[in-house]
Amino acid sequence: MTTTHISLRRIHWLLAVQSLVVLLVSINRLGTWTLGYVAANEFLRWVDLNNMLILPLISLVAFFLVIKELEKGERTGSGTFHLLLNLTFIIGVYLLGASYGDHEVTNYLHGRFCADGPVDDLCRIIIFNDDEFSHWIFFLGFVLVNGALLLFQVLFPYPAGMSRRDVAFLVVNGLFIGLGVFANLAFEVIGLDLFVVAVLALLSWGVWWRYGRQPLFIYYATAYTLGLVATGIYKLLA
Repeated sequence: MTTTHISLRRIHWLLAVQSLVVLLVSINRLGTWTLGYVAANEFLRWVDLNNMLILPLISLVAFFLVIKELEKGERTGSGTFHLLLNLTFIIGVYLLGASYGDHEVTNYLHGRFCADGPVDDLCRIIIFNDDEFSHWIFFLGFVLVNGALLLFQVLFPYPAGMSRRDVAFLVVNGLFIGLGVFANLAFEVIGLDLFVVAVLALLSWGVWWRYGRQPLFIYYATAYTLGLVATGIYKLLA
């Protein structure tokens, strides 16, 4: 079977898109310019719309293109496993979309109309969707999407050695994700999100130990290990 070579340069650029998304998410949440309403009926603010549609879409398209780049290499496993990974990724994308749609709308309604807590049944339902149900769906989708990407790297390994420059690019991009993980974990009450990050960190190191050094193994191990360690140090010092 004739295969084309996986381009590490393209993978670096696509992972850099994820780093850019992390920066844009921070700007979107912290900037005051996104607090205006999208339309006259005040159905959402720009911060909510950006978080629900624009930024996740950019991130998921970039991840999909990473998969297509990996698939240019020689497959080392069965076609059935390849199919299962594609289904896992699709299901994860759907769950992430459902979670963003549920969370951003109810988060906006929670802050605007239910700031005093579950004072009635409507606010109780809104707060449950905002703080719990949407998070459960998000974490499941997050694990499926990122776990699938790691296993795509197992199925389509990069056949050549990596230069120090390549490793540096992977680590730098991983650091951006790690800082995003830290920002989301360190300043809030720790819950299921810490467990999810720990699972992905262990999976990253596990496949690295089992299959050797690969681009996405370095990227994910850097990101989630940094996020966990930095959060742990901050919590201890705080």
